[in-house]
Formats: sequence, structure tokens, C-alpha cells
Amino acid sequence: MADDTSGRQPGSTAQRTRHLAIAELVIKRGSVSMEDIAEHTGVSTMTAYRDVRALEDAGLLQRHRGQVSAVASGLQEASASFRIEQEPESKEAMARALAGLIPPGSSVALDDSTSGIYVVRELAKTPPTTVITNSLLVAREATQASDIHLFLTGGSYEGWADAVLGPTAISTLEGLDMDFCVLSASGIADGRCFHPYEAVVAVKKAMLRAARTRVLLLDHTKLRRKALHAFARLDEFDHVVVDPGAGDDDLAQLAAWGARVVVAEATSPES
Repeated sequence: MADDTSGRQPGSTAQRTRHLAIAELVIKRGSVSMEDIAEHTGVSTMTAYRDVRALEDAGLLQRHRGQVSAVASGLQEASASFRIEQEPESKEAMARALAGLIPPGSSVALDDSTSGIYVVRELAKTPPTTVITNSLLVAREATQASDIHLFLTGGSYEGWADAVLGPTAISTLEGLDMDFCVLSASGIADGRCFHPYEAVVAVKKAMLRAARTRVLLLDHTKLRRKALHAFARLDEFDHVVVDPGAGDDDLAQLAAWGARVVVAEATSPES
């Protein structure tokens, strides 16, 4: 087929045009099937797979169960509305593992990670709990649980994160004494946690300073990403909760970096 021939030309203008069209389609829709990509670009499924593979190799896209989604880069984080749809099973598993570490009646700070939504759902099963957050996504979830006391930090609203950031949020956190903080990272390298945005890092650091027990939620995909700003070492966390997708090599590397790892259990088919 003619489109397959053009797909074999690694530097061709046609291929570059398709790659751009595929990236824009995935970013716009959030998650796209291979069949939709082939139809959108007017090529065979085989060529579409080659194009997506090239974008995977470039660190822009990822495939999971037949769907193609975007990968956050070291300079830019995906929007909250997009991130909330990524790796839901992993987030649920980590939230269940985390809930077992937090006694009822605790005060828990949650950052703007979309994993916080799943954490709130688990904490609501053993109330009462106080949730402190700068995330409006987390806050809206917490309002659905009558026995969770919600405390918002305040600050300047950032739509991409659906969260409040800036000096007001940091000042509020500095005046608190919390039992736990639960954070996420966009990437891990050399035993340190990274995030693309300095304003987000400042809030994470403030939560770390204010909490007695520090927990990191880390799905295995973050082990292969890099970001710009460091905010903590792995050995600064009391617990690093990883999802069931983390392999033996991943766990060994985390342990070598000083992480105290808790591996979440996968959801059973009956649940």
C-alpha cells in the first residue's frame, strides 16, 4: 500500500506531518484508539502503529490496552482533566495501600495529584479524617464524604492543575502541623523526586515541612520520566507506595536509593 511505503521513510515530510497530526489528536482527545489514529491520518493500521511507536520512542505518547495517550514531558505537565484518566487501576491500588497506613482521625495533606481523588475515596471508608489540600479536584471529592473535614489552603487558581498555588497556599501550610502529607512526583532520577513547575514544587516542599509522616505515591511510569525541579529525596519519605506494575528491577533501584517501599496489591478480578 502507498501509505505503508511512505511510512518507511523515516525523515519524510509525510511522516512528520502524520506524527504532528497524531500528537495533536491525542492531546485534544486525551486517549485515542489505534483504529481512530489510522482513520484520522488516512494510513493503514500497520503504518499507524509504526508512527505511534516512533512517538513512544520520542517520549511523547504511550500505549496501554489498545489506547494511546500523551506522556507529560520534563518541561510540561499534562492537564488535570487529562491526568485523571491515566492509570486508574494503579491509583486505586496505591490508595488502598496508603489507607492502611493512616489511622482514623488523622490530618492528611494531599497535593494536586489526581491520585488524591482515589485517596479521599479510601479515607472516606474509615472516617473521621481531616483533608488539607490545594487541589479543587480533591476538594470536590472530599465534599462527597460527610465525615471528612475539608481544609483548603487558598491561593492563586491555576486552571491546568485545577488547584491553587503561590505564596498564600505556602503561608497557610507553614502555619499547620499535620499528621501526614501524601505527594506525587512527575519523575524520579538519581534518588530524587522532580516536577516540571516551580510553583507546584514550592507547595510540595511546604507540605513536607508541615507533616510528621511523609508518603510518596509513585506509579511505575514515573520511573522512566524526567522533570525540571527537584523537591525531595526518596529517603526523606517514611513510605514510598508503588503500584503493582513496578518490576523487580524498579523495586531494587528504589531500595538502592533509600526508599522504604510499600507495594500495592492489584485489584482482584472479582472486585
